[in-house]
Parts: sequence; C-alpha cells; structure tokens
Amino acid sequence: MANARESREQEAARRVLKHWHEAVPNDRMAHLVKDVTRSFQRSLQARLARHNISFSHWVFLRILWEHDGLTQRELSIEAGLMEPTTLIALRTMETLGTVRRRQMNENRKNNHVFLTARGKRLKKLLVPMAEEVNAIALRELSQRDIDAARRSLLTMIDNLARDDQLAAAGPSKAPTNTRGRSVGSRQA
Repeated sequence: MANARESREQEAARRVLKHWHEAVPNDRMAHLVKDVTRSFQRSLQARLARHNISFSHWVFLRILWEHDGLTQRELSIEAGLMEPTTLIALRTMETLGTVRRRQMNENRKNNHVFLTARGKRLKKLLVPMAEEVNAIALRELSQRDIDAARRSLLTMIDNLARDDQLAAAGPSKAPTNTRGRSVGSRQA
C-alpha cells in the first residue's frame, strides 16, 4: 500500500517537473508557487510520517511552539483553517498526547491550546527535518539567488496584502484597468 502511494507521488512529481521544464515553463507565478509549496509539503510529510505526525499537526505544532496557549479560534486564524477543521485536528492531537485544551477561569467560553511535554519535545525532532527539506530545495542555488528569491516572495506577499486591503474596501475603492475590472482580478 505504501509503495503504491509512493509510486503515485513520484509520478505526480514527474508530471510537475515536465510541466515546468517542458510544457509551459512560463506559466503563471501563482501556479509555480503552488507547485513549489506542494513539493515542500510532500517532502516534509514523508519525513513527518516516520514519526506518525501529519502535515496538519505539524502546522499547529509550529504555531504553538512560538505561541503556546492560543485559543482554538486564534490557532485557526494563524493556521488559515476553518475552526471545525482545527477542532478535529486538535482532538486527534490530544489523543496522541501532543496538546491539551483547557478553559481558563477568566473566560470559560474559550478553549486554550497548550503543548504537552511530548509536544514540546517534538520540536527538537521535527524542526531539523524541515531544515533538511529547505536545504534540499536550496541546493545548487547561490546565496545571491536565495536572497533574491526571498526578497521577491516577500514583495509578492506585501503586494497581495495591499490587494486584500483594497478588495476589503469594496469594488468602488479598488483600482481598475481599462476594461473596468479590478486590477489583480485576473485569474491567478
């Protein structure tokens, strides 16, 4: 079963490589970033699976290693996930002994999420795996190229954050092109 899954994942990786190197090397940036993200996730997930940690649990652990004690809602927002999805993951993580949820005296309505000792110890085991994936991805890139890529991606994040703010202001506030469409409304 695992071999069949690995074979499907390898075939998917080959298709992505062929797409970018042969079929449409100048496809939209959003698609390239999405495929890079998926590749990072696949590589990390393979390493996390050896320790029975899912990628979604990794996302929550990373956040909690920096901000232990967030409410479930805050954790959902930080992870960019819906609250029911977060709740399901947290219940599983509680069963695995990596987190515990607790209501605080000052506000019994909110559940706060705390790492257990096991959840805290996982940081020393899992973070090096993520660092390894990053090192693999950056192999054969010069520091200058890495710095340029980081600057470019941060600029894209800033540009899209400004676009989000414009979109939230409503269509009358957003700049338009000559066809009356909001700038940035083209298919990503």
